[in-house]
Amino acid sequence: MSSERECQSEARRIVIKVGSSTLTRDGKLRPRKFSELARSVSHLMDQGREVVLVSSGAIAAGSHRLGWTNPGRSIPEKQAAAAVGQIRLIDIYQRRFARHGKQIGQVLLTRDGLHDRERFLNARHTLLELLRLGTVPIVNENDTVSTEEIRFGDNDSLSATIVNLIGADLLIIVTDVDGLYTEPPTPGRRRPQMYEVVDQITPEIEAAAAGPGSSYGRGGMVTKLEAARMAARSGAATVLCNGRQAGTIEEVAEGANVGTLFLPGERMASRKHWLAFTTHTKGNLILDAGAARALTRQGGSLLPAGIVRVEGEFGVGDPVLCTGPNGKSLARGLSAYSSGDIDRIRGIAAKEIGEVLGYSNGSEVIHRDDLVILDE
Repeated sequence: MSSERECQSEARRIVIKVGSSTLTRDGKLRPRKFSELARSVSHLMDQGREVVLVSSGAIAAGSHRLGWTNPGRSIPEKQAAAAVGQIRLIDIYQRRFARHGKQIGQVLLTRDGLHDRERFLNARHTLLELLRLGTVPIVNENDTVSTEEIRFGDNDSLSATIVNLIGADLLIIVTDVDGLYTEPPTPGRRRPQMYEVVDQITPEIEAAAAGPGSSYGRGGMVTKLEAARMAARSGAATVLCNGRQAGTIEEVAEGANVGTLFLPGERMASRKHWLAFTTHTKGNLILDAGAARALTRQGGSLLPAGIVRVEGEFGVGDPVLCTGPNGKSLARGLSAYSSGDIDRIRGIAAKEIGEVLGYSNGSEVIHRDDLVILDE
């Protein structure tokens, strides 16, 4: 085992994401894969590790049960398929884990639910309590109520959000490919070289991730790369591996040279990670060059004098995007004022806020403590 792979063997809290391509074939559930997964997770738990399982497959299973040859062409069809398939999915998990004496708990989440800070923390408390009780939380997106605007879009992103929620050390993404190749594999051609360890996600790495996902899955390699980036900002490593062979998860957890390892980065505070990756911004503040420089280079708060334009409608405490004069997204933060009031005080000195509005929530439109720079 290389020193770089020690982060795998030393991980005590693990998130495992399993995609539809592993759990289903042409929409039909593969019972043997569920048996292998339950055995692997139970083995890790018997070693004293804590595991959260993020599982796709509800829409695929529901579509098959309904006799469809596709996962649904509209949001209502996908929601209906998820409602039918989630029952089947959780039933097979319950029966497979019971063979190993393990209890499971079902947790269905939406981006909209985690967008609210209080509900985000409630989800954290629930997951941590399930882990304390020795159960296996089975997490999936609540596709029965999600819409295009509020959905995670793929369970890769959801799994990285769970990493931040519970403070996990390792994210294992189980899929139908061996890892990240230097270029997308082409049928009929020699398989390209695979990255074994990725220290930093560069433009070259991003280019290598280009390519479609499966017909039943919503993610592709690009979403897995973004999940690895998000996990790294939580201080967690990510391993992308193939679930075709039994025992792969155990090998990864033992530190074996399996799949592609994305090394952990510097841990971002959980609240700032939530701001950067989980919240859905409700508006946009266009800044002048001086304010952009103060935020990104000088570590300052956002003052009204540096705001050029306000876009969207939002209230006090809502997350907003901060954009530089060149159109580049610079930061996200929680606004201390509503959009209407910011439009009235933009461009003025902070000491004039009370005179213009008749009240003041402070001199900062966004305080530094409520702000995260996107390219930190």
